[in-house]
Amino acid sequence: MTVLSLDGVTVGYGPTPVLREIDLAIERGEIVGVVGKNGVGKTTLMKTVIGLLEPTSGSITYDGRDVTGLAADDRARSGIGYIPQGRDIFPDLTVEQNLRMGEHVNADGDVTRYEEVYDLFPVLEERAGQDGGTLSGGQQQMLAIGRALVGDPDLLLLDEPSEGVQPSIVDQISEDIRAINDELGTTVLFVEQNLGVIQTMADRCYAMERGTIVDELTSAEIADEDAIASHLAI
Repeated sequence: MTVLSLDGVTVGYGPTPVLREIDLAIERGEIVGVVGKNGVGKTTLMKTVIGLLEPTSGSITYDGRDVTGLAADDRARSGIGYIPQGRDIFPDLTVEQNLRMGEHVNADGDVTRYEEVYDLFPVLEERAGQDGGTLSGGQQQMLAIGRALVGDPDLLLLDEPSEGVQPSIVDQISEDIRAINDELGTTVLFVEQNLGVIQTMADRCYAMERGTIVDELTSAEIADEDAIASHLAI
């Protein structure tokens, strides 16, 4: 079943289009990456999916429903969790208070995932009373993921999960996202430039250049460093 589809989506800041005629589809249970060099529109794509930007043309369908005109908070309540680039946690709230914010995701559901979050990220339970802004970059990324996961989202959007995170923690986060997918059945769409993260996480990838999707990479192509390197800033 298709969880998310974009059909002919064009988005711009002012009169200049940043995304042009984007077509993509994510099936339930997949982990799909979006790869490309800086400035090709990857973050704009994620903001469009969650509803922070409105298409000038085209349509977005989530779980069989046209959500093109739906606000970001309504999309979150319908089951889309979003971890933006730079994490965007609440630095002056405690870890526990940050996690509680995640209950607004999938608000119609009756399941919360605190136990699973603490199993995945034990440091969050250990530091539940600590202000989020005092955590390391990697721990803040765990908190951002945990906050989105608490509400038991059907679709998780991750924008550059490796950014500003030390390599050993990046590896762990990649494995944790795989575990979230395997154990909870959460569908994942992520943006990334780190080759190792892409190869660990993605079932397949879309490649972007200049605001358009130019290729779709299979799992075999993702495993081939030469096949994917041309789409990355390496």
